[in-house]
Amino acid sequence: MIVTLTLNASLRVQYEAQRVDWGGSNRVTRVRYRAGGRGLAVARVLRTLGHDVVAAGLAGGATGGLIATDLARSGVTPGFTAISGESRRILEVADADRGHTTILNEPPPYITTEELGRFAADYRRLMTEAAAVVLSGSLPVGLPPEIYGSLVTYAAEARVPTIIDAGGEALRYGAARRPALVVARLDGPAGQAGPAGQAGPAGQAGQTGPAGQAGPAGQAGPAGQAGPAGQAGPISKPAQANRAGPGQVNAPALVAGGVRAVVTVSDHDVQVVTATQEWRGVLDGHSSLPGSRDALVAGLIPVLLEGWSWPDTLRHAIALGAAADSSGEVDLDAYDMLLSEVVVDQAGRPRVFRDHGGSAPYRAADPP
Repeated sequence: MIVTLTLNASLRVQYEAQRVDWGGSNRVTRVRYRAGGRGLAVARVLRTLGHDVVAAGLAGGATGGLIATDLARSGVTPGFTAISGESRRILEVADADRGHTTILNEPPPYITTEELGRFAADYRRLMTEAAAVVLSGSLPVGLPPEIYGSLVTYAAEARVPTIIDAGGEALRYGAARRPALVVARLDGPAGQAGPAGQAGPAGQAGQTGPAGQAGPAGQAGPAGQAGPAGQAGPISKPAQANRAGPGQVNAPALVAGGVRAVVTVSDHDVQVVTATQEWRGVLDGHSSLPGSRDALVAGLIPVLLEGWSWPDTLRHAIALGAAADSSGEVDLDAYDMLLSEVVVDQAGRPRVFRDHGGSAPYRAADPP
């Protein structure tokens, strides 16, 4: 079982009208509801490939119920912790005549200390049966950025490898706890960096704090930790040398601090840095990577669970990302064709990998 985590899940409500009259009454010609959130898109992709997936996180109200129902229709098992607030909705209003879409984002619900405590207990129970966990996306109001660090620690205690796909402080705290893989997204011109690893000197990862004490009735302490006894204590800040400039990530520093590999996703390529090797993958004939970044993240699972090489994993992940939409729906025929268009090379070596080893299409039920 693979667990995906989405702490800021949403319901995407898509309205389509022939022509939108702002300030007037409009007839909607089509309505669609879809559970949204980066971890939920990862879950859909993994389920399409045959994995058993539990989508964990926080959800509440009638909107939370619709999110769970939509996931279940995709074959994903909902494993949300209930909250008192209403999960957020994202309203998309499409004007067919003008070809315009207006998006309205509701604010996320506030998460209380008691809810955070219950979530931590639910998450630790899931770790007892998980083969891997993917932590994705932003944090709702009320959650401290160090929450990802605590979740990486809980998974490590259960010997479950973690992929963390986040940004800012949440990524830095999570990376300091040494997950298996860190995914950093570099968007726009700032993300068009040179070869992987051109960063500053390696810094030391932050150290884990002392064991925390249990809070009353399972409530979390000030650092956002739940307590039964024995849970990890406050997370110290990652060393400053691990911090790169805007739009960059110091991959060598993270690897030196104990992360197994850092995957950097830009608009045009995917780069991987490990302790001994660096790889770069592109989609031949495309100036940018199309499709879904979340599907690409789902495509990294075989390197953890199937023992794949990085060239094979990159080919699979890039083709999968290019064949999926933002909600995690995958066109498997397109994926099969795109596999041969992915080019992977190793830093410092002219060799190009096109049909390397595991070139057959990947399915969890029938691995190559």
